[in-house]
Amino acid sequence: MNNSRLHSSVDVSLADNAFVEDHDIVNDQNSIKDQNSIKDQNSAEIIAVIPAAGIGSRMQSECPKQYLNVAGKTVLEHTLAALLGHPRIQRIILALNPADTQFEQLPIASDPRITTVIGGKERADSVLAGLDYLASLPTGRTIWVLVHDAARPCLHRNDLDSLLRIIDHSAASPDVCGGLLASPVRDTMKRMVSPSVAGSSTNHTLIAHTVDRNGLWHALTPQLFPLPLLRDCLIKALADHACVTDESSALEYCGYHPVLINGRADNIKVTQPEDLALAEFYLSQKAKESTL
Repeated sequence: MNNSRLHSSVDVSLADNAFVEDHDIVNDQNSIKDQNSIKDQNSAEIIAVIPAAGIGSRMQSECPKQYLNVAGKTVLEHTLAALLGHPRIQRIILALNPADTQFEQLPIASDPRITTVIGGKERADSVLAGLDYLASLPTGRTIWVLVHDAARPCLHRNDLDSLLRIIDHSAASPDVCGGLLASPVRDTMKRMVSPSVAGSSTNHTLIAHTVDRNGLWHALTPQLFPLPLLRDCLIKALADHACVTDESSALEYCGYHPVLINGRADNIKVTQPEDLALAEFYLSQKAKESTL
């Protein structure tokens, strides 16, 4: 591994004409501002950050889940390829476990668009390591960060396109702080009885009540935010010991309201052993679609 890379009447007629001319000038000026704003957004640099320092304990495997093989490649290789294949993504910051020796053995490790940094114990720590690295670089461009799970190899191009349009919309809507791919909850949701309430007299998990699924969404990745905003919110949330399970939760903690972008339900995260077969099927379908 290359450690140097770690890291907004006649008088009346004349008056009317003057008003129209002034109005046109204002409209022209606003149009120029809008065009410049859109131009600035289109020139924004989009950089992906992938936290990949986990050990995947739920996979019941000695091999971290991002290095398990599926459809002829590792899960991580599929994930990286889905991002590198998009023309608007200039580079990827990959946060690795300090003991990782497997990434450097992959052919994709030599891609100059990938920079590795040392990740942390928790996902948020790894993401922050990537953000800190980006914040240390000199740049004159606006940077938007696209955070994606290393174990989500089935990302589709159309979902990525939909998410990246947030950057263009933010020029016209200053209240747009960023957003994430998500899918509406379709299953009936149950809240379990707390073990402290259930007591030790039962070995079963009991239902407390059914949760209203209206308005509930599954949060997916990628999640897209401006670099300074995401970094500031993540630093504050972690310092306050807030519950940060994804990047959006850090912004929510700081009072922001990210946009939900309806994404495909097959953008699964490989977490359990049975997910591998499902990911293999989805990747094979994705390959077939790309050849049509």
